[in-house]
Amino acid sequence: MKTQELILIIEDDQAISKMVSLSLHQHGYKTLVAADIKSALRLIQTNSPDLIILDLGLPDGDGKGLIKTIRLELAIPIIVVSARHEEKEVIASLDSGADDYVLKPFSIDELLARVRSAQRRFLGLQPNVNVILCHELTLDIEHHLVLRKGESLKLTPTEFNLLKYFILHRNQVLPYPRILKEVWGVGYQSEMQYLRTYINTLRKKIEPDVARPIYIHTEMGIGYRFTCDTSNFD
Repeated sequence: MKTQELILIIEDDQAISKMVSLSLHQHGYKTLVAADIKSALRLIQTNSPDLIILDLGLPDGDGKGLIKTIRLELAIPIIVVSARHEEKEVIASLDSGADDYVLKPFSIDELLARVRSAQRRFLGLQPNVNVILCHELTLDIEHHLVLRKGESLKLTPTEFNLLKYFILHRNQVLPYPRILKEVWGVGYQSEMQYLRTYINTLRKKIEPDVARPIYIHTEMGIGYRFTCDTSNFD
């Protein structure tokens, strides 16, 4: 982990990008700023950002497409900041690979808290076992890698941390608020739509048959239970 993290701000509103950049500098972060998708991709290729703050409404395209492009190459936290308040936009952004969604107007303190929370989720707590076998799944914690039947799965940082949390707490009924608190952080306990969205996307990636899940089971009105037959964890 770098001693001073680099955050890429992708925002075409100069006043907002300047405010966010200045505030991040004051809290010990380094920043780069891009006003459009083309500039953002160039900066991503020539630098190694640790986190991205992204506006959806960019002059040369929609931010959700950029998120998908970034996800093909990088497994780092992506925080969307947008004036689009519609639930469908939030869900579409999370489905594209974003880790969080902050509505404009926002306070800088809220954004900083979201940045810290995303960092904690990405780093996580490293357990003693770095490679965990779970039926057809292999979870490599050190390298942030998930295999299914030996083939690599493309998971976002939040999807990875959610799966890791499930496997580390396998065969337990996990209440919704507890999952939200442990994976997303304090203050997210009521964000049920976040959890439902990520459960759906994670099931599509790890379950052989989404209609008959063998890993993630819904405990109606309570939470979820992850069933896992591990061979090297007990």
